[in-house]
Amino acid sequence: MGKRRSRSQSQLLSTLTKKQKKHLRDFGEEHPFYDRVSRKEAKPQICQLSESSDSSNSENESDNEPEQVSGYHKLLATLTHASEEEEEEDDEEEEEDEEEDDVVDDADVNDEDDGSDVSVEEETESTEIQEDVAVSGNPEGKDGGEPPGASQKSPEEFTDGKHEALFSLETNFLEEQSGDSCSLKASQDPFLQHVNKELKEKEVQAVATNPKTTHQLKWPILGQLVFSSKFQKLETFKPPKDIDLQSLHLQKPLESTWTKTNSQFLSGSPKSSGSFTPLQKELFLIMNSYRDLFYPERTALKNGEEIRHVYCLHAINHVLKANAQVLGNNSRRRSQKLGVGDDDDFRDQGLTRPKVLIVVPFREAALRVVQLFISLLEGDSKKKIIVSNKKRFQGEYGSDPEERPPNLKRPEDYDAVFVGNIDDHFRIGVAILQRSIRLYAPFYSSDILIASPLGLRTIIGGEGEKKRDFDFLSSIELLIIDQADIYLMQNWEHVLHLMNHMNLLPLDSHGVDFSRVRMWSLNNWSKYYRQTLLFGALQDAQVNSLFSQHCSNLQGQVAVRNVPMTGSISHVLVQLPHVFQRMETENLSSVIDARFNFFINKILPQYRDAVMSHTLIYVPSYFDFVRLRNYFKKEELNFTHICEYTQKSGVSRARHFFLQGEKQFLLLTERFHFYKRYTIKGIRNLIFYELPTYPHFYSEICNMLQATNRGEEATWTCTVVYCKYDAQRLAAVVGVERAAQMLQSQKNVHLFITGEK
Repeated sequence: MGKRRSRSQSQLLSTLTKKQKKHLRDFGEEHPFYDRVSRKEAKPQICQLSESSDSSNSENESDNEPEQVSGYHKLLATLTHASEEEEEEDDEEEEEDEEEDDVVDDADVNDEDDGSDVSVEEETESTEIQEDVAVSGNPEGKDGGEPPGASQKSPEEFTDGKHEALFSLETNFLEEQSGDSCSLKASQDPFLQHVNKELKEKEVQAVATNPKTTHQLKWPILGQLVFSSKFQKLETFKPPKDIDLQSLHLQKPLESTWTKTNSQFLSGSPKSSGSFTPLQKELFLIMNSYRDLFYPERTALKNGEEIRHVYCLHAINHVLKANAQVLGNNSRRRSQKLGVGDDDDFRDQGLTRPKVLIVVPFREAALRVVQLFISLLEGDSKKKIIVSNKKRFQGEYGSDPEERPPNLKRPEDYDAVFVGNIDDHFRIGVAILQRSIRLYAPFYSSDILIASPLGLRTIIGGEGEKKRDFDFLSSIELLIIDQADIYLMQNWEHVLHLMNHMNLLPLDSHGVDFSRVRMWSLNNWSKYYRQTLLFGALQDAQVNSLFSQHCSNLQGQVAVRNVPMTGSISHVLVQLPHVFQRMETENLSSVIDARFNFFINKILPQYRDAVMSHTLIYVPSYFDFVRLRNYFKKEELNFTHICEYTQKSGVSRARHFFLQGEKQFLLLTERFHFYKRYTIKGIRNLIFYELPTYPHFYSEICNMLQATNRGEEATWTCTVVYCKYDAQRLAAVVGVERAAQMLQSQKNVHLFITGEK
């Protein structure tokens, strides 16, 4: 915490609270964490400081020019009066802060055995800390709390006043011994090249009309890559055979900690060279060039953790560089007197502090991301970093292995996806500074936000809602969406809603110093500087649309476009004829109605006979499921249904009736199969209303026919409905060559394929 100035200057700011006066004297702006909004309305007051005041080097102006109002005075004009009760409370709070400052100044925070993280954990547990932005169980609080960033004081608000100074960028300066400033001075640093690149007005205006230029290139591990950009210049590069950690411009201490953190993958990969596996090397080269990346071959069993390690390295490297630039400029501003025209040299931040947003589906994934951050900052160093609220975080995001029933038999990919805490409603802010990590930081005091789509949706809100906030998304420079395919099984609308609110101009200033904000952020061009990293397990039209429509990085986009040569039909183990029936449709918007009409007029009449009993209808979309269920009820067909909302007792009854033949049809949704993976017994006839989202679900459903082998193999049937817009899903099931042949035919194709053991 900076030195306190003389109290003689406080007489000039008599209308402000003492905490506001202290921060104004020290830093020339109000700190958003200590902002207090009075409920009483008052006229704005403009306070003028004397020339001897050194609270802000950029606000000194002569008395002869009163008409010129600086940004500092404009900020003061937005402050309101505090009531007398609030001033009395502030007096008590400042006395407590002075006592805490003395304790912090006397203590050595870097002592390796001081147990500082333990004391923070005990403090947070004893005070029952609750932060509206950080706590996912009750996003609006018990009494309807304020949205994130709301500047009110309450007993439940997360304060952590003891360590606030450690994580505030305004009150810290770059350590000379750390050597962080050396890497930022390098002209070849991709971070500096990206954030310092200036766009012109003509280039931005031409983005809407410029055609997208593409270039294809094949890399050894990633395979077929498609480079694209709407900006005029498109530069592609080939991966070098060997890379050096120093050439990657990693911020300290990442150069020394990355090798140990990533050692588990290096030992099992014989082709790995240096500190990266071959896959990590190619992925990080694209990430470090600040291009958008879409990698659709991320699987929980094969390379999920390997990819998580490399994008966490990129995220923490970006945050450390950005914070080092701010802290370095803080030191420069403190050490020299600056003129009014020199402020442009210190534009080093956005309109809000959060820089990185990591979207993950479950709490377990958030837990692993935070553990990686701690490991990357700590490494094998004997000095442990300070992690505030670590015990609380492990309690809320960890899991008990004994909670999972031991007798469940599920596929390996299911166990890999649904491991640990699978709660999908959470959000947490992480502040990182030097050798300290603060968990559960308020969003507007955080560097990294980790959240699920549902957790963000409850904050962002919708049109017309009073309690909504999305200003914390205004200055996101790095967006990482991991396991995008799972969001298709949760609620894809939440992801689209998030993307529609990315990099919008904030509705409030949130205490920002506009003299430090980059010009491209003030011009509302942040979306052209945001890097988006998208990882998933499949090529899907909705995910492809998200990447193409919502990613406008000036550095360009890179998408991995490998076509599947062999489909999942090769994994079918039963002797089964597969009939693929093609339906015709005029355009994409009419596919839903055309599929329904084709099914009830062409497919369903073939199965109405009692001989075609035990028919399972697999429906990927829940909306199609509801439509079919209503039609079956209207026609009074003998059927039962199972969806993701069916209770356990209803599922048991439906499975029993279908197995015994009491119900001729069984409607099954894809999301139920995704979350439960039950084996449905008694299937004799299969109908895929639409091709599955996950290709391996096709073989899993087909292999269920052998669950009850009663010598009925000769009567088994499998019918699939597809159209020309199902090209990606069709190729994933039957292979790209056979899919091309089926799509080229203009007539309805009945293709018989017999699987072999």
